[in-house]
Order: sequence, then structure tokens, then C-alpha cells
Amino acid sequence: RPTPELSFAVRHFGCQSGIVITASHNPPEYNGYKAYWDDGGQLIPPHDKNVIAEVQKITSVSEVKFSGKPENIHMIGTEVDEIYLEEVAGLSLSPEAIRQHKEMKIVYTPLHGTGVELVPAGMKKFGFENVTVVQEQAIPDGNFPTVKSPNPEEPAALAMAMELAGKIGSGLVMATDPDGDRVGIAVHNLDNELILLNGNQTAALLTYYLLTKWKENGKLTGKEYIVKTVVTSEILADMAEKFGVECFDVLTGFKWIAEIIRLNEGIKTFIGGGEESYGFMIGDFVRDKDAVSACAMIAETAAWAATNGKSLYELLIDIYLEYGFYKESLISIVRKGKSGAEEIKKIMDDFRNAPPEIINGSKVILIKDYLSSSANNTVTGETATISLPKSNVLQFFLEDGSKISVRPSGTEPKIKFYFGVKAELPSRSDFEKVNHDLNLRIKGIIAGLRLA
Repeated sequence: RPTPELSFAVRHFGCQSGIVITASHNPPEYNGYKAYWDDGGQLIPPHDKNVIAEVQKITSVSEVKFSGKPENIHMIGTEVDEIYLEEVAGLSLSPEAIRQHKEMKIVYTPLHGTGVELVPAGMKKFGFENVTVVQEQAIPDGNFPTVKSPNPEEPAALAMAMELAGKIGSGLVMATDPDGDRVGIAVHNLDNELILLNGNQTAALLTYYLLTKWKENGKLTGKEYIVKTVVTSEILADMAEKFGVECFDVLTGFKWIAEIIRLNEGIKTFIGGGEESYGFMIGDFVRDKDAVSACAMIAETAAWAATNGKSLYELLIDIYLEYGFYKESLISIVRKGKSGAEEIKKIMDDFRNAPPEIINGSKVILIKDYLSSSANNTVTGETATISLPKSNVLQFFLEDGSKISVRPSGTEPKIKFYFGVKAELPSRSDFEKVNHDLNLRIKGIIAGLRLA
């Protein structure tokens, strides 16, 4: 079953903790587990450090013993699926749009993973009746035989689904990673070609739809909020501000989003939250990213756009016309082994100790160092304190509105560079030109940092 159902079950049964065994979106050799606390969120300090401290006390496999009582083990089954799916169905905001477009053709692939049962069931609960699953990838298999990497961030992972969509004439393709918490989508562009959207674009569509419908449905009272990670597009914060909704910034990882929800429980209402790496969460009955509810809501957003005579891509352009054209990109540099870890550390040290003053012809006006909890304004010389937990993340904000974030991956031997640029989009006819200009700006930033 998908990881988010574990998060849900911890809360539903009042458990102290939960563990899910998963390779997540990584290659099979990265198989591991995720640990959850009693709020349904992944472990955060001090619980994470305390658990690891206990693990590190074990010096031999012979010390690992289990003397629990078998009668204390209770198997759960489809009855929990149904309770969870009812919660998912309760998120729907436009049932009338779904009724109008219930036959909308949707192609879905679970990439040999756990989304195979509940993702189609979630869309069916919403009212969608024409979901086609990629059968070759509907067989649960931890070796992921049809893909090199089961990560929906990788275009190759969606290749079979996109091919099937072309054959049956579907304009919406969705792929979830093997543990069912991330989703990647493909939609038709203005030339009617199927193209992949990145995680920021999907999050922008979902956030815009949620905020718009919450307002239309009279659900905004002034106490609502969304959450995004610091490396996610700033367009989400702009949307929240325009709708009068608070926006929290947190470190990378949904455990921090879950913490914000826990701290605001009974005080403020969580609408949704996400991160650029294809994770999104709607509502608070799950405390981790949830591709089951995200897929259903993406389909509903497409149906809602269709009632207004638009595709998802056209809706995205409308968002850019209103909020500015935000474009993001990501480079990951892989360095394996002990020498690789040392090289990644040196890259971070070099950026930290000798930060660039100008990147791609634009002055660096603000540097945020989450390890030293400092935000340095290079123009005024003022330094502010970052209130988030310490983390090995650096951010550079440029005079032209660009944002560059650098952080080592927490799960893989790589260092990630996130690039975000922005420009005004005067009209639909300017889309291709502005898109081209923003691509050139990103390339200029990459060249300026000597990453290519």
C-alpha cells in the first residue's frame, strides 16, 4: 500500500509510531524504511536523533531480539482502504465539473509500485470513469523492470504512459513513484504535444485551483494557510498573499510541513502544501505527501479547467499572466563513495566561505545560510536570523529576482542546485519569447557558477 496510507493509519488507529519499508523513488539498491511519529509525520528532532542513538547502541546482530506477543499483531485490510479513500473523496471541490467531464481520458502508471490499487480507486471515488492503467507497469516488482529509474521526475519513467496516451488520445498522463507519494504529470501544450510538467508547475496548478475554489466556496475566513519548502517556487507564496492566505516556508522534506500542521492544529486551517520534487499534500488527514489525493485533485483541476474551455497548460499560462512567469530548473551532481562525499562537502564549503558577488551579470543581494541560521543582505550589510532548524542549505537571491539554492541530497550521493527565475508575461502571444529568455537566463546562471 502507498506510504501516505501508513501515515493515515498511524493517526486513525492512535498508534505511537509507524514504519514503512520502501525503495521510494530510488533504484532498488536504495531499499530502506521511513519512520513516523504519533502525529503521522516522519520523525523530527529530538525523536529522530533519539531513535538513531538507540540503534547505534547495538554492536552486533545477535543483540537484535523480538519477544513480542503474536496476539498483539493485528492485520489491517481493505476496510482501512475504504476509510482512507472516503477522506480522499471528501477533498473534492468541484463535483459538478467532474460530472461534466467524467469520461475525460486519463492514463496512469504506478511504475510497478504501490499506487496500483488506490490511485485509480481515488479517482473513481472522485467520479472519473475513464482511467487507463499501463498494464506492463501495473505489476508490483521491486526490480522496476521496465524503467531505469522509477522516479517520475525522470522523463523516461513516463515514456510508456505517454506512448499509451498517444494511442488512445488522452491529454492527461500521471505517474506515481513506487511508494505512491510523488506524482509526475504530462499534458498537451499549445501545439497539442504531450509534455512533462515539473513539480513546481504541478504545485502551482494545484495551489491556484485550491485557493480559487476555497474562495468561491466561501471557505476562506482569514485563518487558512499553505506550506512550501524553501527550494520550491515563490509563485506559491505570491498566490497565497493575493488570496489573503498565510504561507509558511520550511526546510526540504514533508516532515517539516507535518510539523507546521501539528503546531497550528485547532488554530489555523491547512489547505495544501508541496515541494518541487513532485510531492503535494491536500488536507491534514495524512501528514506526508500523498499521490493518491494529488492524482484525484489534478484530474479535478483538469475537469474544472475544461469547464472553462481550457487545458491544464492553458490554465498554467493564465497563472503566469496573473502572477508572472516563474521558471525553475534543477541540476544534480552525483559523487559516489567517500571521495564523493568529501567533494560535495568542499563544494558547499567553497560557496559558503567565498560566496559569489555577481551571477550572470546580476548582483547577489541576499545570502541565506541555513547552517548558520543567517540571512545576510549584501546591499545594506544587515543580518537577520533564520528561525528554521539548522540545515546544510545555501541560497543566493539576485537583483533580477533570480533564486539559486544549493544543498546536498539527504538520500542519495549527490548535490543539488535549484534555479528559479522570473519575468513578466505581458500576453499569451509573448509566451514562447519569454520562455526562451528565461531558459537563456538559467543557462547563464549555470555557466556563471561553472556547473556546465
